[in-house]
Amino acid sequence: MGMVFNRMDSATYLASLLAKNFSRALQERSQKLGFAPGQFPVLLELWTEEGLTQKQLLDRLDIEQATMANTLSRMERDGLINRRKHPDDRRAQQIFLTEKAKSMEADAKAAALAADQSLLSGFRRFERELMLEYMRMAIANSARS
Repeated sequence: MGMVFNRMDSATYLASLLAKNFSRALQERSQKLGFAPGQFPVLLELWTEEGLTQKQLLDRLDIEQATMANTLSRMERDGLINRRKHPDDRRAQQIFLTEKAKSMEADAKAAALAADQSLLSGFRRFERELMLEYMRMAIANSARS
């Protein structure tokens, strides 16, 4: 007789389910604003600091090179970013936000917050803090393995 595997007791399964649900919660809200959930981490970096290169974005975000290239192409097509030649590095391009992307910052952050709150609705404050702490611990463990 094999080991009983209950997926609702599996952190791996629950984490992927949670990620899917979070993505969906953000998707519904981001669509109205004109960006995709996968673009949100890139937007966050550029709202903090403009003129980053693709390499710098890759260093800061845990995204595959090919995925990053696709994300940036789509963002350019959607009118969220412009790329300019880097003044010091001929091979590199700097990435800047358009006015459209700049004007979206407050609403986009509010949308992500609302998605968060809908998933953690009914949590007491300390439960929410613990959940986030446990998630960070698990992520740190997976970075080491």
